[in-house]
Amino acid sequence: MRHLRKGLEKRFRPHIDMSDRANSSTKEEERAFLSRAVAALAVKQETRWSDREAASGLIDDFGDRGIDAVAVEERGEDRYHITLVQAKWSENGTAGFGERELRALFRGLDDLRALEFHRFNSRIEPHAAALETALDNPGTIKLVLALVTENDLHPNIKRELEEGIRSRSWIPGMIDYKVIDLRGLYQELLGDQGERQVELDVWLEGAGKETIPYEAFYGTVSVAEIAEWYQGDNRAHLFSRNIRDALDVSDVNPKIQGTLLSEPEHFWYFSNGITLLCESYDPKGKGEFRPGAGVGFRLKGASVVNGAQTVDAIARAVQKSPGTAGKGRVLVRIISLKACPEGFGDRVTTAANTQNPVQERDFKSRDQVQFDLRDDFIVSLGLNYVIRRGEPAPHEAAGCTMTEAALALAATHRSPEMVARAKRDSSTLWEDRHYRDLFGRRPSAARVWRVVQLLREVRAALYKLRVDLYGRVASAAGNADLLIAHAIFHTMDTGTLDDSSEAQEAAWGARLAEVPELTERALWWFVEIADTAFGEKSQYATTVRTADRVKVVQRRLLERLGSGDKAPDFSDYRVTEQTQGRAGRLANAVRVIVDAGRIAEGTVLEFRPVTGPDRRGLPNWLAADANRTRAVWRNNKTKPLVWEADGQPYAPSTLTRQMRGEAMGVHQQVQGTRYWHIPGEGSLADIAAELRAVDDLDAGEGGEE
Repeated sequence: MRHLRKGLEKRFRPHIDMSDRANSSTKEEERAFLSRAVAALAVKQETRWSDREAASGLIDDFGDRGIDAVAVEERGEDRYHITLVQAKWSENGTAGFGERELRALFRGLDDLRALEFHRFNSRIEPHAAALETALDNPGTIKLVLALVTENDLHPNIKRELEEGIRSRSWIPGMIDYKVIDLRGLYQELLGDQGERQVELDVWLEGAGKETIPYEAFYGTVSVAEIAEWYQGDNRAHLFSRNIRDALDVSDVNPKIQGTLLSEPEHFWYFSNGITLLCESYDPKGKGEFRPGAGVGFRLKGASVVNGAQTVDAIARAVQKSPGTAGKGRVLVRIISLKACPEGFGDRVTTAANTQNPVQERDFKSRDQVQFDLRDDFIVSLGLNYVIRRGEPAPHEAAGCTMTEAALALAATHRSPEMVARAKRDSSTLWEDRHYRDLFGRRPSAARVWRVVQLLREVRAALYKLRVDLYGRVASAAGNADLLIAHAIFHTMDTGTLDDSSEAQEAAWGARLAEVPELTERALWWFVEIADTAFGEKSQYATTVRTADRVKVVQRRLLERLGSGDKAPDFSDYRVTEQTQGRAGRLANAVRVIVDAGRIAEGTVLEFRPVTGPDRRGLPNWLAADANRTRAVWRNNKTKPLVWEADGQPYAPSTLTRQMRGEAMGVHQQVQGTRYWHIPGEGSLADIAAELRAVDDLDAGEGGEE
């Protein structure tokens, strides 16, 4: 109820005219608004209109004749569909629909069919012309009861409603009705991310039945009929209970299609079949159930929990060749959950999928905590939280996945051991004990989204830094993301992390703006702390995956970030051209080498990509002309390299910049001495560093003498 109210306010407050209630009390105005919003939501479900369009159909006011909203659609040539909504809001989810409401609804219907528009309030006028056209032409009318309740219609009211519809229908199906209860309204509010109730018509041949302990049916269904299940809105919701969706994780799906297209008569024997769960069912057709005979059902709340790939492949095969594939048949089980204990459906889902390569995280996708988070994301933040594998991940600005959320929660967990675990093997986060540690306290959508944003900012900053880094420090930037996110998070003010108000959203945005600078500081401190603690030959990849080492680094990193001390200088590991500090000396590497006469004239040097982007962007370009990879050394302090690709002399940095520009479109000035190597001896920068080390040693020895 809380989410429904909040979602209705957010979605429809901008679109619903409440000027007629300007003099009403706040409580009365809110009640009227919520009732109208429910009606608009019902219109949206029936028509798939936008929120604004659905709200435009509202006629709720004094004199609405029992109809709160109308919608007219042209469905096919000269065929129309009219939607008439009566909505009931209830603060406690117990909206009723009795004889008075039923009489009012039929009265309004009769007035409209008689074109008695004058009996309605003025809000009907914008719709009168469309209603008249629709009522003058063949079409259908749907009476929609949008009731904020979990209760079914009373049997007497349902009987009167159906009798009233029959008496007013010229032909069967001309007028129909639909009840959208609290659950249906809520699912419609969630949109495509929610699990909308699916109704299916199923005909079983050779049907069998189980009654103890729970009711179930089984039999053969034609492939053509199953393909029809997968049409329209059903496509997005038919697998709502399935923990994997129709994943193409192997070559199974193409093989299923191949069987249907080449030997459909064998499909029944080759297929494992399909398992359907339904919340309830109604018999379809006359006569009692007879074992081995054909029987029809109308399933309500149907979901394929095993065989999603089969259904998907069937639909594709029938689309390609309906005549051939449609000859196939498949075994189907139908399990009714109406009399089953709570959670039985999820147990069936889990058991039915354990035979497939299902991951532990797939089973956690059925956890109520994940459903609640998904709903909270949609209602509180207007964002998507994708639970199941196989569903496309949302755009970064539109939300996140359950996997990303788990990683971010692990990164910001109170214990650094969780950081090491996540970095070592993130799949272990879905094990019960670790999963409970991350999600057991039911984190809010605001908290999850913000830690996801933080981890994204840290990773983006590290990626940007790594473009300019090489060697060990580049390795640190690629491995320390979770630990750095952990350290930054635990030095931030996170007391209002669960507050989704606009003020706190702005405050969090300001904190995120500081993350790039904090990330750079944290990276330099991480390198120094790890090197000091475990040696400069230690592997950062090992450090961040070892719980004991992570504890050491985390404690010292928090101290350093909290102190505000200036971070160490690791400019030596940057490839961009530096003119000051330690890196400034590297710019003079050519002079040092020429002065020392270290490289003989005519020595051939090789070009080697240095950074990650270089290794992705340069190889194909270099392979196109081997001369691009070589240059001949001459002892010239300004242009020591003669590039074999064009025979012209260059400074190492100038030539490297030109090459990166031609190959990658990147014209950044870099330390070219990092890129040009003497095989077996190292880069020009390495050779210059060795010469400087010798000079420093000589100077030191001279000072001692």
